[in-house]
Amino acid sequence: MDGNEFQRESEMAIHTRLGAIFVSMELSRSTWVITSLTPSCGEKMSRHSVPAGDVAGLFDRFARLQEKARRRTSETCPIVAIQEAGLDGFWIHRVLQREGIESHVVDAASIAMSRRRRNPKTDRLDGERLLRALLAYKRGEPRVCSMVRAPSPEEEDRRRTSRERSTLIAERVKLVNRIKGLLFSQGITSFAPLKVDRRARFDELKTGDGRPLPPQLKAAIGRALDRLELLLKQIKAVEATRGSLVASEPKTANVHATAARLMQLRGVGPDFAEVLWSEGLFRHFDNRRQLASYAGLTPTPWQSGSVNREQGVSKAGNPRLRTVMVQLSWFWLLHQPASALTRWFHERVRLDGGRRRKTAIIALARKLLIALWKFAHAGVEIEGAVMKRA
Repeated sequence: MDGNEFQRESEMAIHTRLGAIFVSMELSRSTWVITSLTPSCGEKMSRHSVPAGDVAGLFDRFARLQEKARRRTSETCPIVAIQEAGLDGFWIHRVLQREGIESHVVDAASIAMSRRRRNPKTDRLDGERLLRALLAYKRGEPRVCSMVRAPSPEEEDRRRTSRERSTLIAERVKLVNRIKGLLFSQGITSFAPLKVDRRARFDELKTGDGRPLPPQLKAAIGRALDRLELLLKQIKAVEATRGSLVASEPKTANVHATAARLMQLRGVGPDFAEVLWSEGLFRHFDNRRQLASYAGLTPTPWQSGSVNREQGVSKAGNPRLRTVMVQLSWFWLLHQPASALTRWFHERVRLDGGRRRKTAIIALARKLLIALWKFAHAGVEIEGAVMKRA
């Protein structure tokens, strides 16, 4: 028996032992490319395509694959599917699970790639890479890729509030800067678009050389103020919804109870509490390392032979959770000066000669996130932390 025959028999043994049809789905706006591997086919992969959104056509293709496998093996093989996390969200994953199909959503950035200077990329190659990653994962290689934990529809909808507010705030900042920039070009520097009397003050504005605003410019800025006022109304509505979610009276062990518990700490307001819970703390973590890794706050060493240095945090996790934790850490130093974490930070900075505050604040963010996780889920008090007055 030569090496090729031995390799083919080994692959066949793996597929037969797993006893399933493995399918990868490369999703795009127009076409879904389906790459499949059935038992008794060795390493030969088949590819088909269905129009994007054609769920009936997708299940019809699955039925054909099962019929083909049944004719070859005389067994009914289940289907194991994989897709990348992306623009389509999780609705396809939920449809597959509802029909009893084992479905996985993978973080595409976690799949190992060739380090050649130029890597070819086609839908065919992407489908094969997904299929190989799924096979390795099912053979018991958990580190071959990172599977995404799909949130429930309720959990996914809950975090819309904080994300929409962040989007609206960014649009408000952009619009305010635009208005100020237009006025600055006319020598006006004292106008504040966010003040309540903006309309009255806008009508009285004069250019730096004493002229009234040009009519077209005044009309453009007036329309920008209309958009700004609409944004302010929307932000108020979103903040009211967020406040009602966070401050709801706890009835059972649900999200409201945990988010409200976070607000008991001085320095943690409704914005911080909502983002902390909806972006991270609602999930289950086995240990603190998983939590820090999810937030992208774990260190990334670079060690090879005599070279040993740190590259900073990985930034591979949830960017919203990581950002709010860094912001909360600075607030923590201000509002919780007697806590053990604050004392640790000042001692760390003092040992470094006061030069590495930004590095130390990232370490504080990691420690604070773990402390808040224990406080929210297990009621473990943070040493030295002050609670808000009732």
